[in-house]
Amino acid sequence: MKVLISVDMEGVSGIVHPSETNPERYDYQRGRELMTADANAVIAGVLDADPTAEVLVADAHGTFRNLLQEQLDRRARLVRGKPRALNMLAGLDEETDAALFVGYHVRAGEGPGVLAHTMNGEILDVRVAGRSLGEIGLNAAMAGHLGVPVVLLSGDDAACAEMNDLVPAAVTVPVKEALGMAAAVTLHPEEARDRLRRAAADAVARRAEIRPLALTGTLNVEVDLASPHTIDLATLVPGVSRAGGARTVTFTAPDYATAYRLILLLAQLATIKPA
Repeated sequence: MKVLISVDMEGVSGIVHPSETNPERYDYQRGRELMTADANAVIAGVLDADPTAEVLVADAHGTFRNLLQEQLDRRARLVRGKPRALNMLAGLDEETDAALFVGYHVRAGEGPGVLAHTMNGEILDVRVAGRSLGEIGLNAAMAGHLGVPVVLLSGDDAACAEMNDLVPAAVTVPVKEALGMAAAVTLHPEEARDRLRRAAADAVARRAEIRPLALTGTLNVEVDLASPHTIDLATLVPGVSRAGGARTVTFTAPDYATAYRLILLLAQLATIKPA
C-alpha cells in the first residue's frame, strides 16, 4: 500500500490562533511541534493497519517547511519546500492507494471555523462547475482526478462537515469544536492523537469502500479575488477573463487537472503586491 499524508496546520489539535501558524509570530515553534505530533499519530495508524505501507508525508502549510523532520516518524518520507507540482498534494500519483488530510480547515466564508480561508486571504471563493470549494474540496478533487480516494480528514468540526459533504464515506476526526475564527473547544493533544491513530488505521483498512471525488469533463471555474491588483494580473493569463461581478474572474478548463493548476497560479498571483 502507498499512501500520501497531506498535513496542513490550522486544523491541528490545539491550534486556534495565527501566532501558532505564522513563522514570524512568537508561538510558531509550539505550533510546529503540535503539527508534527499529529502527523506522527496518523503515520502510526497507517502502519498499524499495514506495517509494509509506503508512507509519504507532504508538508502542506504556508512555506511547506513546518514539520520538524528530526521528530517525524522515521518510517515515513517527507516532501517539503516550494514551488512544487501538485502543491499540497506533492508526491501523489495514480499508484497512490489513499490520501489522508491532516490539520485541514474550512473554506473561506464558512464558519464558525478556526482560521478559515482558501489558500490565502486574497481568495474569497472558488467555484468549480458552480460548486464552492476550499482547500479540502480542491485537493480532494485533484486526488480523485488521479483515482485516489481521500479516506481521512482531521480538523475542526466545520472542516469535518465540509469533508463529509463532499465524500460521505470518508473518516473524519474533529479534534476541536470551532467557536470562531480564533477560538475553539479543543481536545487534549494526547487524546486527539489517540483518536487520529485509531481513525487512520480504520480509514486505510476501508479504503476500497471510499470512492474518489471525481469532477469530470469540461469545467467552468469562477474565482472571487479580494484585490483589484490581483484581478488585473489574473486577466493577463490566457483564457482568464473578468466575469459579471467586480471581484470575479473566470475560465474554462478541459479537465480538472488543468483547472487545479490554473487555480494554484491565481493564488500565487494573489501574493504579488503592487510595485
